[in-house]
Amino acid sequence: MDSSFSDSRSFEATNLSCIRDDRILFEGLNFKLNNHQVLLLEGKNGCGKTSLLRIICGFREQDEGEMFWCDTALKESEYYSEMAYVGHLDGVKQELTVLENLKMSLALSRPGDYSIEQVLDKVHLAGYDDSLVQSLSAGQKRRLSLARLLITKNSLWILDEPFTSIDKQGIKLIESLMHEHVSNGGMIILTSHHDLVLHEADVQKIDLSACH
Repeated sequence: MDSSFSDSRSFEATNLSCIRDDRILFEGLNFKLNNHQVLLLEGKNGCGKTSLLRIICGFREQDEGEMFWCDTALKESEYYSEMAYVGHLDGVKQELTVLENLKMSLALSRPGDYSIEQVLDKVHLAGYDDSLVQSLSAGQKRRLSLARLLITKNSLWILDEPFTSIDKQGIKLIESLMHEHVSNGGMIILTSHHDLVLHEADVQKIDLSACH
């Protein structure tokens, strides 16, 4: 099954700045991400990691700077149809079943190359199709939120602490999914306090604590 991203893609940020409550979180931030690359945002709590992800997702405006998708300004490009975000909260509907959540994700995005059954098997939730999300453990809910990335076709994954509530087996699973995505030409921007193990992946790191 071909789930690769064959076309060249890039995300670029130039001179980004973010101010919150009259305090500069970061300024003059520059980076560029291409196919097969990972950007890991590091830094102490309160340095602006989540704020930067929210800016990249379009949830809030940057105070200065510009962002480009494939050398085109974000608002003039197809960026938002290529991007998928998983934040601190799992972003799944508690009152719906596992299957209903994935079907809703499919209705809102471009379908990927994996079927719902294949995705549930990949994230070790096979057999939970008709289970209400509210009955799942915290780790299972997190894996369901990541399943939404696999059921749709988005070249850029933006992940805020994806290993939250995940045990050692789950960490290995998520790392393998991330490695597969990057190997297929995808890109990932993430925050994490976990030491990443992504063999052969091109991982860039930015310490936001030093960007002000």
